[in-house]
Amino acid sequence: MNITDRSIERTVSVLLLWGVILSGTITLLGGAIFLAHHWREPVSYQQFHSQPRIDRIIPEIFSGALHLRGRSVIQFGLLLLIATPVARVAWSLVGFALERDRKFVIITTIVLLVLLYSLISGALTN
Repeated sequence: MNITDRSIERTVSVLLLWGVILSGTITLLGGAIFLAHHWREPVSYQQFHSQPRIDRIIPEIFSGALHLRGRSVIQFGLLLLIATPVARVAWSLVGFALERDRKFVIITTIVLLVLLYSLISGALTN
């Protein structure tokens, strides 16, 4: 293994580590904000209520998180958690391209396209 492989490997591991730590911290912060505002509300399990639009649409989640709305901050943390492995694959693609490893560039590109397709198609069905 040459130095380029090690640096890419280290960068990917740091990316994964900090992505999970950051998303977990943001989600925990959102939970604390949510509980601080809603801890006295009674919970009714008799009827299902879907999430409001602000908690389902990505630009609305960003806007709500900027305004420190608890549910939106939680959703933003979860979006970061979902984005972490996608960023890992994208960074691996860059690393393989810098190494000029065509086989792994092709494989990683296919994996990245499948990930992006599944995320985008899932977002469009909601």
